[in-house]
Amino acid sequence: MTMTIIKTEKLCKTFSSGGIQQHVLKNLDISLQEGDFTIIMGSSGSGKSTLLYAMSGMDKPTLGEIDFAGKNLSRLNNDQLAIFRRNNCGFVFQQIHLLDNMSVLDNVLASGLLGNKNRRQTIHKAKEMLMQVGIDEKAWSKFPTQLSGGEAQRVGIVRALINSPRILFADEPTGALNSASSDSVLDVLTDVNRKGQSIVMVTHDIKTAIRGNRILYLRDGVICGDLQLGGYSEQKNAERHEELKTFLAEMGW
Repeated sequence: MTMTIIKTEKLCKTFSSGGIQQHVLKNLDISLQEGDFTIIMGSSGSGKSTLLYAMSGMDKPTLGEIDFAGKNLSRLNNDQLAIFRRNNCGFVFQQIHLLDNMSVLDNVLASGLLGNKNRRQTIHKAKEMLMQVGIDEKAWSKFPTQLSGGEAQRVGIVRALINSPRILFADEPTGALNSASSDSVLDVLTDVNRKGQSIVMVTHDIKTAIRGNRILYLRDGVICGDLQLGGYSEQKNAERHEELKTFLAEMGW
């Protein structure tokens, strides 16, 4: 049986600017299952990234509860949230944020050694994971500026996964990549999900979204659509694409 890894109750997020309140998330009740590849879609300003940041503990909700694997994030202070994120969350963003003055391998190790003080063990795991995503040994000593966008993002994914997070959170991870690089990154994400990694990803791109097994559509801070696509199959790519296009049309995409 699958386990509920994140559950939100009456989740709200409000921002104030110039005395005007903007209600970005409105009483959201969401359950995410372990092992799922959940996609969050919606038009610009619908609250997609705000929801991802709230569920991951990067930002605190204004009201409501977030249960993440039995831990109530709403009751943790900033220091406790930082420790929780380090131990349970991995993050991949559109801007990759690798450290330019460190090699590929050292970028991964800088994160990995926060969770495992055994340097030899961490180095072995980092090299193994880099090989698995197609970053071979000759690239390990390169600096991020010497990599293609797709290569750098795959290194970013390894960095995010090195400490075996409960969930990998991704915000438009292919948004700045060309088609070939985007495909290589999506192949990595699909592969790690098939091995059991839970993923929550924000995207506006249909080709990216069909890699997920569940699509949540957000409009004006409210979930107004929930599509179950099932596990990704390249052979059924066209069918999934059409099913998602129909769903998005119904949502007013």
